[in-house]
Amino acid sequence: MATALSEEELDNEDYYSLLNVRREASSEELKAAYRRLCMLYHPDKHRDPELKSQAERLFNLVHQAYEVLSDPQTRAIYDIYGKRGLEMEGWEVVERKRTPAEIREEFERLQREREERRLQQRTNPKGTISVGVDATDLFDRYDEEYEDVSGSGFPQIEINKMHISQSIEAPLTATDTAILSGSLSTQNGNGGGSINFALRRVTSAKGWGELEFGAGDLQGPLFGLKLFRNLTPRCFVTTNCALQFSSRGIRPGLTTVLARNLDKNTVGYLQWRWGIQSAMNTSIVRDTKTCHFTVALQLGIPHSFALISYQHKFQDDDQTRVKGSLKLNRASQTYFFPIHLTDQLLPSAVFYATVGPLVIYLAMHRLIIKPYLRAQKEKELEKQRESTASDVLQKKQEAEAAVRLMQESVRRIIEAEESRMGLIIVNAWYGKFVNDKSRKSERVKVIDVTVPLQCLVKDSKLILTEASKAGLPGFYDPCVGEEKSLRVLYQFRGVLHQVMVPDSEALRIPKQSHRIDTDG
Repeated sequence: MATALSEEELDNEDYYSLLNVRREASSEELKAAYRRLCMLYHPDKHRDPELKSQAERLFNLVHQAYEVLSDPQTRAIYDIYGKRGLEMEGWEVVERKRTPAEIREEFERLQREREERRLQQRTNPKGTISVGVDATDLFDRYDEEYEDVSGSGFPQIEINKMHISQSIEAPLTATDTAILSGSLSTQNGNGGGSINFALRRVTSAKGWGELEFGAGDLQGPLFGLKLFRNLTPRCFVTTNCALQFSSRGIRPGLTTVLARNLDKNTVGYLQWRWGIQSAMNTSIVRDTKTCHFTVALQLGIPHSFALISYQHKFQDDDQTRVKGSLKLNRASQTYFFPIHLTDQLLPSAVFYATVGPLVIYLAMHRLIIKPYLRAQKEKELEKQRESTASDVLQKKQEAEAAVRLMQESVRRIIEAEESRMGLIIVNAWYGKFVNDKSRKSERVKVIDVTVPLQCLVKDSKLILTEASKAGLPGFYDPCVGEEKSLRVLYQFRGVLHQVMVPDSEALRIPKQSHRIDTDG
């Protein structure tokens, strides 16, 4: 009786959510959920032609979900790759009689082959442009005897240095990557450039090695070897050997760094460098959402120093940070503009370098950046709504049909629960709720799911698994791309209870903690 479902219909369903079972559900749990939904949607239970047609379609969907999840082989593939995995190129060469583990290995091999073909066509370009701006004339001008120079009435702001670097990563296989990079620097009319080629190979899950060749007009040819290795889950080491060729001969160099994660946000480093500028260095770097803190001590030739650095990050909901210079990021390109204000500690320069940028940032963020980001987010959501409008409409019609099919079963469930003072769903809403007063302009987008939830009540209990509720029978997504919640008002033993949970959070009711205090 069951007819095959279209590919689009399959792609829009989550089988576990549809059957309302855990991803670790046993065969007995799957069978119990399947039987319950079959009793609800069986076409022979409905005489009305329209309801019968809707019941047949939902029955077929439940049957297809059970067929996939009840078979160990297809379930193993579905768990890793989803419904697309069942139609993945190469499936026809996989023997159905293999064990789930063997099928998983075969599909991982097929996926690696596809990934290697995809990597052949992908590069990862990165670039940085740094422009140094000399603005010292704003605060520290020449003596009056030079004021007769033409144009001296206006401060002179100059570009005194520039650095441009670009790199391209070209994955050759799943383990090999070729890296081509180049840089160009100039300062006060003098400059030079270099070009480097590196070949990196991932040797295992714990390490990789890299060969590097370079040449430039500031320094001679360079040959290097870099190795990285994870010693423990919290400790790693890198070693970099280099041979620098110059007019003075071959200059060898060796750098070894041992690092350990002291906690989630703190890393300690021990570095030993021999050859060019030999030194020993130890440092601790702590990087959190609010600050970046560095303590370092170096003993070396020709430089020995102690360093303490603290940077506070001004943040907001969009994770935008204020820094001491102008820095723009576009895709993988970075544009950096350090501005030199003064060589002396002048009050006016300190004020304009601290308070000025902060005031400008706050004004731009409130008047330009935040409205722009909000408009961009709304535009993306609007595009997503337009692209999924037909699918949402279809899901809405299916949910309404499922609710009509549930009416008789829900009536019987309510009668049984009322007779034992059990669980009655008074009201249930699913979608986007707006409780924050500052977001009152946003529209609430919710749907009534009282009937579908009551239909899932069994023996005075309602259990929803850890998955999006949009896949449950009688549900659909009323606000694609936005955060959703489920709010339930229910009665148990004659007492009202209320709970609200995020979309993908598991829910089990009744609970004493949901009880509404009516003492007042």
